[in-house]
Amino acid sequence: MSAWLHIVGIGEDGLEGLTSATRTVVEAAEIIIGGERHHALTKDLDATRIAWPSPFDALIETLKSNRGKRVVVLATGDPLWYSVGARIGRELDPSEIVYHPQLSAFQLAAARMGWSMADLETLTVHGRAIEQMVAFIQPDQRLLILTTGSETPSQVAAFLKERGFGGSRMTVLASMGGENEQRFDGIARDWDHEVPAFNTLAVECIAASDAALLPRVPGLPDELFAHDGTMTKQEVRAATLAKLMPMRGALLWDVGCGCGSVAVEWMRAARYARAIGIEPRDDRRVFAAQNALALGVPKLELVSGSVPEKLNGLTAPDAIFIGGGLSIETFDACWEALRPLGRLVCNAVTLESEALLISLHKKHGGQLTKLQINRAEPIGNLTGWRPLMPVTQWSLVKR
Repeated sequence: MSAWLHIVGIGEDGLEGLTSATRTVVEAAEIIIGGERHHALTKDLDATRIAWPSPFDALIETLKSNRGKRVVVLATGDPLWYSVGARIGRELDPSEIVYHPQLSAFQLAAARMGWSMADLETLTVHGRAIEQMVAFIQPDQRLLILTTGSETPSQVAAFLKERGFGGSRMTVLASMGGENEQRFDGIARDWDHEVPAFNTLAVECIAASDAALLPRVPGLPDELFAHDGTMTKQEVRAATLAKLMPMRGALLWDVGCGCGSVAVEWMRAARYARAIGIEPRDDRRVFAAQNALALGVPKLELVSGSVPEKLNGLTAPDAIFIGGGLSIETFDACWEALRPLGRLVCNAVTLESEALLISLHKKHGGQLTKLQINRAEPIGNLTGWRPLMPVTQWSLVKR
């Protein structure tokens, strides 16, 4: 089928900002779908108007029901950059769609700030949990953030202050490219501006001497996690994540996730990485949820119950970590579910679990490693090495 759906990016300058060809497409539309501000920007056109449906997923059925008509969906800026175009493109045949990009809010904001797009992070918290921006608070990092509303800058300022970045410079840009463009500048610790609901936030992160340093490289300090003492310790966690190999958009099963330290670090380590934590104890799932919010990965999914029963029906993973509940049945279920080129890592601290890993290693191959960590601690007025429990680690890739 030839293209019948046009997804058009539009700015504050409305039809005047479109190319001649794109404007012709919009003016010839039978149906125009968009938000209130999009319709206001094209109010002189005679097409049938449809507002964003609620729930938003109903948009796909609305589009399908009008297949073959001249349909235009209006979006802000670039329809494929944190916008509706990507959602539609996953559901309809690409041959049915023509995209008409406009300058994005990110590009406009970078130009206003004089920042290089190659040297900053672009984020969105529009309609999403704001905590996800926490993972990107780093010294000297520049952030451009699509916000949910007028309250978002104050919430971001609070996150910055809590983590020792209160001196960070913040700028809110509203109605960029239009007659009513506005700019609000300030410092996170003193932020008190009332800003328009539709805005883009620019942040230049400036760390104080006592700022929390939370790199996205795995191996965060143990004290950053809420836990009951049972957790994968910092050094072992870093080695575990190295074998799990976090990748963009990849899914991890964290079996027996406890306080969620491995799943949290997996999600922090790669953009859009996902994780499902399976944990039978309610108190530990509470810890995991707290840690996910505090460390900037609010999308961590937690499943109550024991393995292998609770593995049935879960999306096939790209990596699996078995930190608890290890058994032959659990391994067999995990190995069967793991996608090709998937990585599996098992850690054991008991002799019984170690014996099982040795047996599995003989049968399946992979790499068997003994991890022994010693930490320097006070002994009276002196200092000595205190060993942590040794960990036997088995890892392999599904080929």
